[in-house]
Amino acid sequence: MKSLLLLVLISICWADHHSDNYTLDHDRVIHVQENGPRLLVEAEQARAFSYRGGNVTLPCKFYRDPTAFGSGTHKIRIKWTKLTSDYLKEVDVFVSMGYHKKTYGGYQGRVFLKGGSDNDASLVISDLTLEDYGKYKCEVIEGLEDDTAVVALDLQGVVFPYFPRLGRYNLNFHEAQQACLDQDAVIASFDQLYNAWRGGLDWCNAGWLSDGSVQYPITKPREPCGGQNTVPGVRNYGFWDKDKSRYDVFCFTSNFNGRFYYLIHPTKLTYDEAVQACLNDGAQIAKVGQIFAAWKLLGYDRCDAGWLADGSVRYPISRPRRRCSPTEAAVRFVGFPDKKHKLYGVYCFRAYN
Repeated sequence: MKSLLLLVLISICWADHHSDNYTLDHDRVIHVQENGPRLLVEAEQARAFSYRGGNVTLPCKFYRDPTAFGSGTHKIRIKWTKLTSDYLKEVDVFVSMGYHKKTYGGYQGRVFLKGGSDNDASLVISDLTLEDYGKYKCEVIEGLEDDTAVVALDLQGVVFPYFPRLGRYNLNFHEAQQACLDQDAVIASFDQLYNAWRGGLDWCNAGWLSDGSVQYPITKPREPCGGQNTVPGVRNYGFWDKDKSRYDVFCFTSNFNGRFYYLIHPTKLTYDEAVQACLNDGAQIAKVGQIFAAWKLLGYDRCDAGWLADGSVRYPISRPRRRCSPTEAAVRFVGFPDKKHKLYGVYCFRAYN
């Protein structure tokens, strides 16, 4: 009996000593909830897909232990925020507590809770814009309990490299953002560029991305683009000064609500004549983002070089053929010619009301 008692005392002392060492060595204490979390928030899927102008539901449901909240006097608060591309802050989107609801910024009039069931916190966004792309956080709060889930919103679209009339490597980060907006696009994210690279985008000039990094996609390694013996991939230049550093930019655009077309005209046009010709036809001279969207998303194909709003001349080829991009489907770039040259047609865009 004494031997058994001694063995028990040794076991207890060893266990206490072991526990103390674990806490000191690792500087942490692990707390385990006996009955699991009292409030659990989950997204049925981590990613939702849509397109500009469309609608989407970002899924989010919460599960609560009713016995953990006493008399149930706590109101459930549902809050949706959008994570910025650099994850440094969150942008308020929508908050709901009982009958009180509030929508923020550009989401006003476009978001509401789906409310398919008592535990449904899913958010519906209508009339999607290019800026809506990104990651959203669903947070549910009840009393002192809260939990979150994150859902990514992807948009169907196309990434294209862009530089202005001044030439390559002439845009700081802020100018790059504006350049994309001017072309009916937004500055692309890394995920969008990566997906474009997987789809075959190959571009040897570095460009800004929305997180402030500078990168470029290479599918066919070669000497001027990182070396012939390197592997294909998205090359990363890292993060640079947003005010002083100058690069090109990668833009992203999606479906448009309108008609993109080549204007049939009896003569070739100067740039000013091209702008006026579109106006006379009840339209506007098309933007670079619109020619890329028409080419990629609608399969638009035209072997006629035409003016665009930024003063560049391009033409979209979906079916490669001799004299019209013989080796690949692409939006062919002629350049930024003298705007007084009467050598080109024009691409127009008429928005639908």
